[in-house]
Amino acid sequence: METDRMGWLGACWGFGWFAVRTIGAIPAAILRHPGELLLQFEQIAVRSSPIVLCAGLSVGLVTWLQTHRLLAQHGAESALPSFLAVAVLVELGPILAGLLIASRMGAGLAAELGTMRLNEEIDARIALGADPLPGLVAPRAMACVLAVPLLTVILDASALLGGLGAELTAGKLTPELFRSKALAFLQLGDVVPATLKTAVFGLLIGLIACWTGLTAGRSAEAVGRAAIRGVVRSVLAVFASNVLMVPVIQWVSGQ
Repeated sequence: METDRMGWLGACWGFGWFAVRTIGAIPAAILRHPGELLLQFEQIAVRSSPIVLCAGLSVGLVTWLQTHRLLAQHGAESALPSFLAVAVLVELGPILAGLLIASRMGAGLAAELGTMRLNEEIDARIALGADPLPGLVAPRAMACVLAVPLLTVILDASALLGGLGAELTAGKLTPELFRSKALAFLQLGDVVPATLKTAVFGLLIGLIACWTGLTAGRSAEAVGRAAIRGVVRSVLAVFASNVLMVPVIQWVSGQ
């Protein structure tokens, strides 16, 4: 038990030192490897857009269908756009975007860097005097930081469009009335922090997935296990950071 605890503490210390070094290498990565940063941003943001768009439409449609049924029993279905917008923009959109990217990139980045370690590409870079952090890890982490808030906006917009489509198909509100009611309870101070907190999700996903891949064993089976661990660790990190950040955001905003 003591050995397991020391191993866990050592892993936490190793990840913490890795995270500090990677964050410190981000400015150098932006200046020296802008092409790699743009490539990774394209891999994350552009290629994740279809699934994020579909997820947002699904959330908007299903939330409208479930909520409209309940509100209609009490004659309050006209308040549905307000509830939908608050739920999506303040919490559902950011957390769902974080989980989708954690699932996709947690496995992708861990498997990619694990394969590079298996093929001794990482060792070759180190032997040539090239630190893998500015060239490999930092661009991927920074791309996640930039991509997740953008994908959150896409998911929020698609969810509201899904709700609007359902309202126009089976409801009674016009598009103008739907828009005005959707914004009735929202303030800019509610939406902006909820969206920007996803940058922290992106940073954690990039760091955890890359660290998991770089510490994987040198076998095909180990790379597969690293991909699974990358997803699990990234998803748990998104949940944990969200629980920690929401009270802090509310305290800072004076709510």
